[in-house]
Amino acid sequence: MIIINLQSMIFAKQVEWKRHITLKEVAESTGISRMTLHRMVKNPAYNACTEHLSKLCNYFDCDISALIRWQPVQAARQVIAA
Repeated sequence: MIIINLQSMIFAKQVEWKRHITLKEVAESTGISRMTLHRMVKNPAYNACTEHLSKLCNYFDCDISALIRWQPVQAARQVIAA
């Protein structure tokens, strides 16, 4: 499963940039709706399109690996599927 680390990225950039960052600010700067950003924060497994991921990487000036990570599906789910 792909996990979007948007909340962690916002916290890290707040520390780096020494100021508060709101979803509204990110939305206005990236063109991604605030509601979509909210969904990414509340559901880290949100199915974001590559365009949004690209815009977020551009805004945060980061590599895609800083924004997303891969997490294996839990073993319990694998047993049920087998």
